Amino acid sequence: MAELDGKVALVTGGGRGIGRAIAIALASAGAAVIVTGRNAANLDQVAAEIAGRGGTALALVCDVADAAAMQAAVVRARAALGPIAILVNNAGITTSVKFTEIDDATWERIMRVNATGPFFCCRAVVPDMIARRWGRIINVASTAALNGIAYSAPYSASKHALLGLTRSLALELARYNITSNALCPGWVDTDMLHAAVANIVAKTGRSPDEARMSILALSGQPRVTTPAQVAAAALRLAGPEGANVNGQAILIEGENE
Repeated sequence: MAELDGKVALVTGGGRGIGRAIAIALASAGAAVIVTGRNAANLDQVAAEIAGRGGTALALVCDVADAAAMQAAVVRARAALGPIAILVNNAGITTSVKFTEIDDATWERIMRVNATGPFFCCRAVVPDMIARRWGRIINVASTAALNGIAYSAPYSASKHALLGLTRSLALELARYNITSNALCPGWVDTDMLHAAVANIVAKTGRSPDEARMSILALSGQPRVTTPAQVAAAALRLAGPEGANVNGQAILIEGENE
């Protein structure tokens, strides 16, 4: 029997990168997985991959920044697969911009997706967790939640907010056997890193390898983290091993697998 048999998990931003890796890992452990995001083709591909491996998955197009849409997605997921027991708030966006050049729209969109979106998701699923007296909330934050990042003030602020939400939920929901933890990876081999490299190349004329090395050097990170490493940490938190881990910011910075 797989360790997550009978559990239903929802992974936001599940169509690619970290979200895809986490969704596949949870499904491999027996969970029925709902993947949400804004790209239907990506979501369908992940759901099909899970089904091809003998798992159960449901793809739902939804923007986490839209409270009504997120609530509706949870209602659909509950009707199809049952109450959500594991919530992975992974969806996130960023941009690189000087603080003096940040406009209102940029600040508000990043905060809404990265911090308010997880609030919407938690609000939608926590009542079922309380009713069943079991739940796992896993928020994909960042080292930016611990240290900040230059030229990414909105992103850093949003991830600090997400870590604060994580810790508050941990204290409030522990009595119901619900844990809340944050994963704090450094740079991960995803589209976000690729975009940052391309931006440096375009602005400085450096090679992609030089740009990548400069990003890692600036963050003090020894190597790029893989989505699989983040997924492994999420799986530990979702399974029996995570039962006594609560309110933690778990640093993941390019360890060897």
